[in-house]
Amino acid sequence: MSGSGNREQVFPTRMTLGLMKGKLKGAQQGYSLLKRKSEALTKRFREITRRIDDAKRKMGRVMQTAAFSLAQVTYATGDNIGYSVQDSVKSARFQVKAREENVSGVRLPQFETHINEDINDFKMTGLGRGGLQVQKAAEVYTSSVETLVELASLQTAFIILDEVIKVTNRRVNAIEHVVIPRTENTIAYINSELDELDREEFYRLKKVQEKKQQQTALQDAEAAANKAQLLEKKANDKLEADQKAEENKDNEASEQAKAEYDPEEEARQVSKFIDEPADDLTAQQEEDIIF
Repeated sequence: MSGSGNREQVFPTRMTLGLMKGKLKGAQQGYSLLKRKSEALTKRFREITRRIDDAKRKMGRVMQTAAFSLAQVTYATGDNIGYSVQDSVKSARFQVKAREENVSGVRLPQFETHINEDINDFKMTGLGRGGLQVQKAAEVYTSSVETLVELASLQTAFIILDEVIKVTNRRVNAIEHVVIPRTENTIAYINSELDELDREEFYRLKKVQEKKQQQTALQDAEAAANKAQLLEKKANDKLEADQKAEENKDNEASEQAKAEYDPEEEARQVSKFIDEPADDLTAQQEEDIIF
């Protein structure tokens, strides 16, 4: 009997073997799909990593330019322009919209920027002095916010992909190193048990066939012996019948001889034999005398 090993505890039957083969096929297909999914996610993950690096570099340059532009506005206006900007803002000109992108079954959030050109609450800001610097600073900060939204979208996708790739790789490793080997060991165990059962069945049938042949030979020998005894009995019966027939025949002949015996005729023959010479006796007379 095969050992348990790293296999499932199942009863070795042909139906179980079919189920295990179906499970192995499904595990192999699942491994192939998850492997391709992991490769696609890893490719997208590397692309997002590269884009994050570029966005961070761009963010550093844009924020540097924005800080310099704010310093120019402060120098040109001579006072803190933040209060006037807050007072002039009535509605949001810069809007962020969210959508989802499907990457190999994983939904990644994507943030997109939208600028409403009809809204311009800063057109009167810096009208006395520094108006050009204020408009330039607004454009630079708008670009910086767009870069920041892009970076936030990439960072969110990066975190989600990192978790999904870890889970997918764990599943791939589990199927490759646990599920498939265990199923293959189970199939090998069932095949070995079925082969052993087939060998036992073949040996049993062989022994049954030998037993039947021995019984047939014994029956044939008994039949031949019975037949020989029957023939011998018939021969003995025939011999006894023949002997009885001969005895009956002899008895009949003896009775017939007794019935034909005549003492007077015998006396005459004897006296005649005495009176005649011995050499004149015929052979028939000698036989009669002897009789």
